[in-house]
Amino acid sequence: MFTAPRGIADVLPEEQAHWDFVRGKLAQACRTYGYGRIDLPIFEQADLYVHGTGDSTDIVRKEMYIFEDRGGERMALRPEMTPNVCRAYLQHGLFNLPQPVKLYYEGPAFRYERPQSGRYRQFVQFGIEAIGEAAASLDAEVIEHAWRLYESMGLRNLVLQLNSIGDSNCRPAYVELLRAYYQDKLDQVCGDCRERFVRNPMRLLDCKVPICQPVIASAPTLGDHLCGPCSAHYAELQRYLQIASIPFTINPLLVRGLDYYTRTVFEIMPEDAGSQGTIGAGGRYDGLIEILGGKPTPAIGYASGIQRIIMSLRSQAIAVPEAAVPSVYVLHESQSAGAHAQVVEASVALANALRSAGVATVQAFGDRSLKSQMRQAGRSGARFAAIIGEEELANGNVLLRDLQTGDQVLLTRDALLGRLAGEPSQ
Repeated sequence: MFTAPRGIADVLPEEQAHWDFVRGKLAQACRTYGYGRIDLPIFEQADLYVHGTGDSTDIVRKEMYIFEDRGGERMALRPEMTPNVCRAYLQHGLFNLPQPVKLYYEGPAFRYERPQSGRYRQFVQFGIEAIGEAAASLDAEVIEHAWRLYESMGLRNLVLQLNSIGDSNCRPAYVELLRAYYQDKLDQVCGDCRERFVRNPMRLLDCKVPICQPVIASAPTLGDHLCGPCSAHYAELQRYLQIASIPFTINPLLVRGLDYYTRTVFEIMPEDAGSQGTIGAGGRYDGLIEILGGKPTPAIGYASGIQRIIMSLRSQAIAVPEAAVPSVYVLHESQSAGAHAQVVEASVALANALRSAGVATVQAFGDRSLKSQMRQAGRSGARFAAIIGEEELANGNVLLRDLQTGDQVLLTRDALLGRLAGEPSQ
């Protein structure tokens, strides 16, 4: 028997209420802040991520699903979507629009990593990107968007961690300082960190392996080595967050795992959520558009995993609206084989008429007994059962039963339609 691939989960109908809730809140927040939706390809040229996400990142080196198509071109399933958005920004000339261009997206992404709680090989990610503006007030708005979005879902005890990782003016000198600090400590850190020392020293601060923590704790921090413009930008951002009444914690070790980040980086998580508890993260990436062939263009964004958010909603016991259920379940009953076809035809016609009137309706099929059909109607969650038997068919009536109270009434078809119109679902 076939099963879903490891690290990939089906989302069953009874789970959809949480997904609908999150997606509805996302769309509402993006409308409020002026973000337009963009839908992106699930796969792109692999080099888009090699150059964009960065060839020193774990995503590119270890986690991408790469394949060669029938034309011999090297493609990759998208592991994230910021490079896709930047490619679309360049390809479609969005730089000619008033800046910043504000876009949001939602859809599956793919990473080959060890499945665990909060980590999947196929996960659904949404995010926003604001491209074409360098002001710290835009950084604050992006963070505010995430914070208000999670608040609107009812999530509590959120923590915003904030840092600045500088830019090409101040970061190179800090990287050399960091390398000098780690030079005689490589025998005290994990194998991945010894690789990071060569490939991307900033990622040394992002390691979660326990043996590396004492070395990280004493490492020099970039906040003490920011250039004047980066320091001023960081101070402005903090003022704007204070104006918005968004609390934050400075985390000088927060660097994020992608090569393209500059200046602002941030993560949001419920308090005491653990290493897999981050529900939203992002930052500024002022050099990415240029890396992909465009002119120097400032930009900032964040992304969030829907599965992670749903885990937090459930762990905090936050109720979401129940999925809509049908209002009416149409049943049929016949005692004689000769009348069966006519009764079924009448039930099909009634179900069609109800749907045409905007009433959410399901109908019974086959030759099940009325008792069996009633059990199905009860399990469906429908409020009413509309029953057509031989007697009802002969008199042009329908028996309407309230499945919550047990009350029932005999109505003409037109009277039934008039009574139920305006009840599309519960």
